Amino acid sequence: MASNIDLTTELKQKLTTNQAWHYKIVPKSERNGITAFYYCEGISDKYELENELLVLLGIEVELYAETEGWVVTQLNRFYPRIEQSTEENNAQELNLKSNSDFLSQIIEEAARIKSSDIHLEAFEERCRIRFRIDGKLVERYIVTKHDYPALINKIKIKANLDISEKRLPQDGRIIFSEGDHKFDIRVSVLPTLYGEKTVMRLLNRDATQIDLNLLGFNKRQLKNYSEGVLKPNGIVLISGPTGSGKTTTLYATLKQLNKEETNILTIEDPIEYTLDGINQVQLKESIGLDFASAMRTFLRQDPDIIMLGEIRDTETARMAVRAALTGHLVLSTIHTNSAWSTVTRLVDMGIPSYLVASTLNLSVAQRLIRKLCPSCKKEVDLDPDLYPESFTAPEFIKSHYLPVGCDQCFYTGYKGRQALYEIIPIDRNLKEHIRHESFEVKDYLNEKNIQELSDIAFFLVKEGLTSLDEVYPILSS
Repeated sequence: MASNIDLTTELKQKLTTNQAWHYKIVPKSERNGITAFYYCEGISDKYELENELLVLLGIEVELYAETEGWVVTQLNRFYPRIEQSTEENNAQELNLKSNSDFLSQIIEEAARIKSSDIHLEAFEERCRIRFRIDGKLVERYIVTKHDYPALINKIKIKANLDISEKRLPQDGRIIFSEGDHKFDIRVSVLPTLYGEKTVMRLLNRDATQIDLNLLGFNKRQLKNYSEGVLKPNGIVLISGPTGSGKTTTLYATLKQLNKEETNILTIEDPIEYTLDGINQVQLKESIGLDFASAMRTFLRQDPDIIMLGEIRDTETARMAVRAALTGHLVLSTIHTNSAWSTVTRLVDMGIPSYLVASTLNLSVAQRLIRKLCPSCKKEVDLDPDLYPESFTAPEFIKSHYLPVGCDQCFYTGYKGRQALYEIIPIDRNLKEHIRHESFEVKDYLNEKNIQELSDIAFFLVKEGLTSLDEVYPILSS
């Protein structure tokens, strides 16, 4: 029996997922115009299968026998079948030559496998399409240089962009509605050396399934967080890099705070979810509608709660503080590395320390990590030299788990993601530290048992929920 194989994207595209599973075949190689496939020995008539593939694919084929178990393993690796409804259209694979609606097929496939972004990129010899799945980019398709401009133009037309402008970046939006799929897509087009790179971000419009209790808070963190957001005024800030789930946490919070007697206003870029009962505003900096100007208008709209998509500059930070001082609860995000560094960032932005101390209720840092697949993870001895040099393990761990890959996780070794939180409630003692700009508070936070992101990441490795490689950047920060 052969060992696991590696397939190029070009070879993989010889078959759709449905064809590969229907005939239980896997591409092997292509040479001199002949494409070789592995097939299941004993369950298929070789010569009948060769003739059928010749008619179906229009290419010369050669077949090589392998055991059914081995073929199914490779099918799960390269042609994963996603759970779908019984009414689903079977033609879900990209086929530029035979299907004029290939753009919808790309989008529908991305939605089915819960991809957050679709990347279309042009290079000297080829063009490719990649999907971001669980935070990682995966190459899905190769597009010819001839077909690529037509694909980009179709996207630009749907996003109401200028197809004749190929020298400047453009941004647009597509409202995608087909069958059961209905969501917004943010489109960004960037001119590059060999063509226009396009990124489509799929925005889930339904926030009804988001639950604060299911995001990843431990019991104590959830209590601290809930107390911070239930105060009638003040600022709650969530920090973290792009793609760390900050917006999802904010929407889960708004969902919990959304009451008939409460006026909630948001200014966002983009609006990623919609919630009935909340007044949501889309940022439009090109016409002067930025975070700061929206905040000025919000304060005349009799709000109880204001959600800012991001505090990017000093003016927006000042407006947030002003809103908190005048009796409003402000929720927002900010780019810092830890929960406590959010405090120093506000001071560095020019906000007086006494105002930061008076208004900040809660500072949160957040990350997303992939969870190991429970069906195939492998336990091995842990070499302490694998830790980052700057990290000191709080306790000794004899073993840890490695990702392996199986048909349950499509041979990635990971299945699903989990948020990690570092939450600092700003109590009286911390307010005094902030007021006097005494920012060395690590000993006090340890005394209060405030867990850092690295502590929680280490605990997840210890429990076997994730791998050391996955949390390495968190441990080293």
